[in-house]
Amino acid sequence: MRKERVVITGLGVITPLGNDKETLWSALCQGKSGIREIKSFDTSKHDVHFAGEVQDFDPNQWFDPKQGRRLDPFVQYAVAATRLAVKDSGLDFSKTDLTRAGAIIGSGMGGLHELEEQHKNLLERGPSRISPFMVTKVMINAASAVVSIEYGLRGPNLGVVSACATGGHAIGEALRLIQRGEADVVVAGGTEAVITPLVVAAFRSMKALSTRNNEPQRASRPFDRERDGFVLAEGAGIVILEELEHARRRGAPIYAELLGYGLTGDGCHMAAPEPEGKGAITAMNRALADARCNPTAVNYINAHATSTPMGDEIEAQAIKWVFNHSAHSIPVSSTKSMMGHLLGAAGAVELIICVLAIQRGAVPPTINYEHPDPNCSGLDFIPNTAREMPVKVAMSNSFGFGGHNVSLVAGRLEG
Repeated sequence: MRKERVVITGLGVITPLGNDKETLWSALCQGKSGIREIKSFDTSKHDVHFAGEVQDFDPNQWFDPKQGRRLDPFVQYAVAATRLAVKDSGLDFSKTDLTRAGAIIGSGMGGLHELEEQHKNLLERGPSRISPFMVTKVMINAASAVVSIEYGLRGPNLGVVSACATGGHAIGEALRLIQRGEADVVVAGGTEAVITPLVVAAFRSMKALSTRNNEPQRASRPFDRERDGFVLAEGAGIVILEELEHARRRGAPIYAELLGYGLTGDGCHMAAPEPEGKGAITAMNRALADARCNPTAVNYINAHATSTPMGDEIEAQAIKWVFNHSAHSIPVSSTKSMMGHLLGAAGAVELIICVLAIQRGAVPPTINYEHPDPNCSGLDFIPNTAREMPVKVAMSNSFGFGGHNVSLVAGRLEG
């Protein structure tokens, strides 16, 4: 069956390193860290005092007060990133067939700010004081719903949930919709707002987080021998995907072509990756096959690598298995070293970084890489300093709790 070609025409980000693509890219290329002491709540009773919080995001600059009060921060981030992406694409929905325009936006955990606030209301003030807007604020599909309502989109609409693989899955499923001819335009990506007292305590309880409270900007250190856990972060990444001829007819700016999507399950453990990386290997191979791309054509890999002892090692081994003799020559970086782990938004933001690497001819570094881990050896982790180089094809990996694996392949538009 013939597959339609799909291109990326707009990018929107809300991240700990900046709330637009230019600020984000500049910070990444300078090797800056967006990880800081948590400001949104008192951490004095917590073991972890830092995270990758979104900075300088004022809801009042994006929403009228009434609308803002009815949206949890995870939806606010998604809507803001969508507006940026739509503007970036030059897309005019009034000139678009809205029955062929949709939204697929996911979140790993949804409206936890609202959930914690309303639970406190229940305990302190009683059932009658629960907000009538709680349900629509906490539900994970609220992000795609609000975006579709804002733009009047009447095509496919879906909220995706697959933990840390969510953003990648959302974009991959949007790709398939357009490839199959079911839509011309899809707003796709992931969003997360989980820096709350309960969530920080929960991830710490399972011993997943770094505890480097004395040096938070050095805490996220993927592939480094002294890594001790990931850094929780928040934000959103949204891309505008279009069928190629639809984009060309309206003279859209085209960043890259989205070439391939591979997804698998580990079938192994709720929180740990499959020890031999079989699911990750198959996801990467399927993405390459879907893209009709030889492994030797890949110029850059944005790794999932979260700075956990087991996860980084298994991904490094999986990359070496998939790319074999060419693995050592492919630059691989984890931009989580600078932003932390955005959970359900990570895959979307990291695909955007891949797209910018293709467009700008540079690859961002893995910062805090100071002590090579022999268990991760044999790969070029772009240590600490960005590198100017042409990028024709890039891969983005995302692996989530529950054994969810997704790989995306993007490339420079040819032909």
